Amino acid sequence: MDTVHSDSKVFEPEAHPKDELAINVGGRGSTQRRLRNYQITMIGFSSGIGTGLFVGTGSAYAKAGPAGLLLAYIIVGIILWCVMQSIAELATLLPTAGSFPHWGTRFIDPAVGFSLALSYGYCYTIAIASETSAAAVVVSYWTTLTPAVVITVSLVLILAINLMNVRFYGETEVIGGAVKILCFLGLVVASIVITAGGGPNHETIGFRYWHNPGPWTNYNGITGPTGHFLGFLSSFVNASFSFIGVETVVIAAAESVDPHRAIPKAARRVTYRIAFFYILGALLIGIIVNPKNSLLVSGSGNANSSPFVIAIKEAGISGLPSLVNACILVAAWSAGNSYCWVGSRMIVAMTTDHQLPQVFGRVNKQGVPYVAVITAWLFGPLAYLSLGKGGASQAFAWLQNLSTVAGLIAWATLCLCYIRFYAAMKAQGISRDTLPWNSPFQPYTAWVGFIGSIIITLVAGFSVFLKGNWNTSSFVASYIGIPIFIVPIFGWKLWHRTKFQRAATIDLWSGRLQEGEIPPRKEHPNTFWRRFVDWLA
Repeated sequence: MDTVHSDSKVFEPEAHPKDELAINVGGRGSTQRRLRNYQITMIGFSSGIGTGLFVGTGSAYAKAGPAGLLLAYIIVGIILWCVMQSIAELATLLPTAGSFPHWGTRFIDPAVGFSLALSYGYCYTIAIASETSAAAVVVSYWTTLTPAVVITVSLVLILAINLMNVRFYGETEVIGGAVKILCFLGLVVASIVITAGGGPNHETIGFRYWHNPGPWTNYNGITGPTGHFLGFLSSFVNASFSFIGVETVVIAAAESVDPHRAIPKAARRVTYRIAFFYILGALLIGIIVNPKNSLLVSGSGNANSSPFVIAIKEAGISGLPSLVNACILVAAWSAGNSYCWVGSRMIVAMTTDHQLPQVFGRVNKQGVPYVAVITAWLFGPLAYLSLGKGGASQAFAWLQNLSTVAGLIAWATLCLCYIRFYAAMKAQGISRDTLPWNSPFQPYTAWVGFIGSIIITLVAGFSVFLKGNWNTSSFVASYIGIPIFIVPIFGWKLWHRTKFQRAATIDLWSGRLQEGEIPPRKEHPNTFWRRFVDWLA
């Protein structure tokens, strides 16, 4: 069984590869619990914050206007909050390797677990390529250095960090997260100064752009309520893509020193994160930038397309754009680093459920699944496709689109996992009060996340259905992710004759933390400062 040893008063249960009783049972893998609570907190607070927030919001704002952008981020934020609360409860109870595929296998059908591992793992391994290529574009803001050099350096760093102790990976996420948070705090302050007329041009903006050109934007020349709604819908889809990645903190449960405390705290923090980063960010963008500004849709991919940088430049503030671009570079690199980690854990999850040969779950003395890491990383060099022209660059755009759709499908599937878990608890007469942590408003929360995620997936390619706008390539890129998820389910079921899990017989016990694996609770902090630190980390 797993052993527990003390290291600076922090308990680290370790799974040993040769202990067949400890691994491959109840989703157990061979990785070790080395991520501290403060690392989990930072991963939860800053994971997924990348170029989508700093740059991608620009094009969404141009299509939807101030009100459309804000409403889109509020609605998608509610859906994401529902998804996070549901999966955090499962992860707190069952901190298994990779989490997501095992839950699909355990609560729905082994075929669903297999397909989820493929699609979600694919989503993040492909995203390594998209983020490293994004980093090359960001660097082009300063220099004409060939993107191939930047991509190569990024890929080497990502591989090196992911082959190190997971605690080191956690520290890189803390540093990267701190940079992103400080950058955003700076942008909030700069936005307030700009709108109040504190910039070098001393021009007060207020809510000018909410009045002229107005809170809504006509989508592709379509006027009236229809054009406004389509603009909102476009921003709605873009917002969902920006949010994908927030859920990855739950995967850290399997390598957390104290998942019973760290995961619920990360789930609660997501409320503040959605409100602060995304909703506040959308509101500020609608205040400081004209949605008709052509730079928003320039497609530069670096700070030149960032609505915040556009506003800073128009206010006459020099120096800040380069600093923001540096933060965007850190965000892109940090996201790529995180995606390699997530992709490798999906591979490990497949070994625990015997869907891949055990060699892919092999770990070194530090508990690093090096075979899985290298396998996931090998998708990173697809970033070089972005250097090509014509078919190559088009292929890369398809890969990016497929990865985002896979993330949305995963949201819906994970909420369905919770719905089946909830049904099993009820069918077997087990009270949720016995769980380490209860998420709020269940099972309604899970249902909102499930239905909301499906709706976003179905409307992702709505623009191709508009009159005179049909494009077969765009249609396939928007919706092929659905059959890519469904076909492996039928293939696995036909080959292995798997059965849908019945609520009355679903396993609710294996894989839980046992006596000796749960660190003892610390004394309740008795001073204001200690209570603040405890709340923060």
